[in-house]
Amino acid sequence: MIPFSPPRMDERVVEEVKAALLSGWITTGPRTKKLEQNLSDYTGASKTLCVNSASSGLELMLRWFGVKEGDEVIVPAYTYAATANVVIHCGAKVVFVDVNESDFNISLKEIEKAITPKTKVIIPVDLGGYPADYDEILAIVNSKKSAFNPQTAEQEILGRILILSDAAHSVGATYKGRKAGVLADVTVFSFHAVKNLTTAEGGAICLSLPPAFDAQEIYNALNRKSLHGQSKDALAKTQKGAWRYDILEAGYKYNMTDIQAAIGLVELERYDNDMLIRRRAIYQRYTKAFRAYPWAHLPVYESEEKTTSYHLYLLRIKGVTELQRDQIIDHIFNSDVSVNVHYIPLPMMTFYKGLGYRIEDYPQSYKNFEGEITLPVYYTLTDEMTDTVIAAVIDSVEKVLGKQ
Repeated sequence: MIPFSPPRMDERVVEEVKAALLSGWITTGPRTKKLEQNLSDYTGASKTLCVNSASSGLELMLRWFGVKEGDEVIVPAYTYAATANVVIHCGAKVVFVDVNESDFNISLKEIEKAITPKTKVIIPVDLGGYPADYDEILAIVNSKKSAFNPQTAEQEILGRILILSDAAHSVGATYKGRKAGVLADVTVFSFHAVKNLTTAEGGAICLSLPPAFDAQEIYNALNRKSLHGQSKDALAKTQKGAWRYDILEAGYKYNMTDIQAAIGLVELERYDNDMLIRRRAIYQRYTKAFRAYPWAHLPVYESEEKTTSYHLYLLRIKGVTELQRDQIIDHIFNSDVSVNVHYIPLPMMTFYKGLGYRIEDYPQSYKNFEGEITLPVYYTLTDEMTDTVIAAVIDSVEKVLGKQ
């Protein structure tokens, strides 16, 4: 069986994790701080805070910005549950909007229609690693400044809706010459096991707010919130005579450990010049093979302004029903090839249906979903394995649809 997305674990990772384990420091410490600095250097972000998941990072930022009951947060209907769940945790209302037909990302036209005086945050999602239209989103937000209703000091300083990028898929992606991490006010990455860059579990918050904000001050506040509101983290308390600390707020337990950071340090060091090169080659192999078939709707992954992180190859089969797509997937699995679907739109999920959301209100999201099949892309997927995937897909489509 060709797996869908195994992590890349090799001796370099093992040695770095071993060094962390034997160093005497395994929780948040020097390796975590080094990874934060390396991520800032890599992306160009003002400051970076590593956390235990992208979900934690998104929620920390919503709470820092003061999002609460009565507020609205705009989220694409086509995303993973984490993007919307964090809004629910804050007591705010999720305002789903539809996505583009071309690239699965949030629709500018639908954003503009959805903004109200209650809107505090927009969370674009770089689906599959392809960046959203950030400059255009900022232009919309700036055009709506007069309707913005600030209720916290942070909202007063910003003076507009916060753009919080869910960049769970897009480490290394670029937009107009800039890397993901500085495309929005705040960017949150995921380092989950199936991501391009993994720390087993984990994530990072990259700050790129306007100059009116003090990035170091915000980093300190977020660090405190991620550690139960402690005035000092464990590393700071190891200094001579520095044992005493205070609890300044009821924070959370969202910190990354040095064991996790050890994996991330190796992953980031070889990311651009190794990991992304291999993933791009797999994308190109798929595209070259499927371009010959009229039923294949190929994903957009490079343009004059954007380059993906090559995280998910989102192949769509033209003209199929959801049932036919599912039958194609069953046939692919019968060929010992693992595939997936990214994603079932959130208005189709039981929890969100229970809140009154209807997939009929997001027709493009459903249309994108009903024909979508995500193909394996990972570093150790060889050319021969890639060709096996291609053959399984072609054979399965033709079995279900007949030769076209």
